[in-house]
Amino acid sequence: MLHADTHSPDTLDLAAIRARHTLLLLGLLWDRDLARVDIARELGLSRSAISSIVTELISVGLVQEVGTRGTGGVGRRATMLNLNTRAAALLAIDLGASHARVDALDLQCRPLASRTVPHDISRGPQPTYALLKDLTRQVLADAQLNAAQVALVGVGVPGPVDHDTGRVVQPPNMPGWDGENVRAALQDALNLEVLVDNDANLGALAEARFGAHRGIQDLIYVKVATGIGAGVLLGGRLHRGTRGGAGEIGHISINEQGPVGRSGNPGSLESYAAAQVIENHARSLRLQGHPSDLPDPITIEDLLTHAAHDPLARAVWEEAGHHLGVAISTTLNLFNPAAVIIGGRLAQAGDVLLRAIRVSAQSRTMRINADRTRIDLGTLGQDAGVMGAGAMMLDSLFTPRGLPHLYGIARMNQNARDLTGSRAPPPAPRPTPTLNAPVSHGGTP
Repeated sequence: MLHADTHSPDTLDLAAIRARHTLLLLGLLWDRDLARVDIARELGLSRSAISSIVTELISVGLVQEVGTRGTGGVGRRATMLNLNTRAAALLAIDLGASHARVDALDLQCRPLASRTVPHDISRGPQPTYALLKDLTRQVLADAQLNAAQVALVGVGVPGPVDHDTGRVVQPPNMPGWDGENVRAALQDALNLEVLVDNDANLGALAEARFGAHRGIQDLIYVKVATGIGAGVLLGGRLHRGTRGGAGEIGHISINEQGPVGRSGNPGSLESYAAAQVIENHARSLRLQGHPSDLPDPITIEDLLTHAAHDPLARAVWEEAGHHLGVAISTTLNLFNPAAVIIGGRLAQAGDVLLRAIRVSAQSRTMRINADRTRIDLGTLGQDAGVMGAGAMMLDSLFTPRGLPHLYGIARMNQNARDLTGSRAPPPAPRPTPTLNAPVSHGGTP
């Protein structure tokens, strides 16, 4: 065991600087292939410093050489470098109120295999963990991977999560889950390191990294489905609050005399614009004689499919959009984001819903907070959950704290390939190393 006085402060500072330069280099290669000379120029470092880092990254299997590029003159052709996205795998789990999905991803969050099944989350934790364990086994087999190649598991759940512990706290849309430590339970079930967060937070990370508004530093993602939640990205970092409960927009009261929603708060947004409420309201309008060609009984799927054409469906979505806009105007006036992204299943209602949200929100927002803010539909659709889980895992691995863990996985896989002379999976699972507490988001890449 090393003691604190083993290294001098200068040594520690040099190690920290090297780790930071390594992460910056990996961030560049995450975006595109580059030559050493390009990296030296972009980072402002010497060619020798870059070569030293690259040599280390090649030795552990995180970077590989992939051909040459002409210099345009008579000099040496530059060797191109590429991030080895198969050096480690990621497992992304999207757990909704009525479905479970598991994806295997590479280090750029491209899918290697995916499985989705219907699942009622109210069945409780134990049946859910058993299902996720089975789906994980199937996905790893589909992707020709084994657990030894998985660096992290990222999980999104439809309720408030204490991010430090992975424990669900009083989730209105997850009956039977209050106090459940999802992180610890899944680590035991899968024998892998697990990170857990609220699904709306992961939606914000996904849209900011992979969506049409990629790179925006101040963004709010509103997920509208069985429940309604928001992920808040401020200054490029996810804002969770003290315990992880920030963004619970569905429980903001937009009418203090209104109906009581699942959270028990009168007039909450969820009591007006959540999926079951909208479906019930549509059926009530039908009974009152509102014209419609929709089948009886009306379902949320009918309302989504015919949102632009059926008069009753249009009326329902315009009303829901109005209520959403009232709550969103509060977030605009509080945070002044550059973009508000509407996602989740109900976003499939499309332009009818979006126009109503825009009119309602912008009419209630101060001009300084509305003029430069876009309100748009999400672009990732049903993939937002797994892409957000992927982004969360990248933000944990590509940090000074997570890099040694990533090195360990990549090096083991590299050694296995060297021994077998192929890119086949290593033959045996590893003991799961434990990362320190999850790090803040906003890291590289």
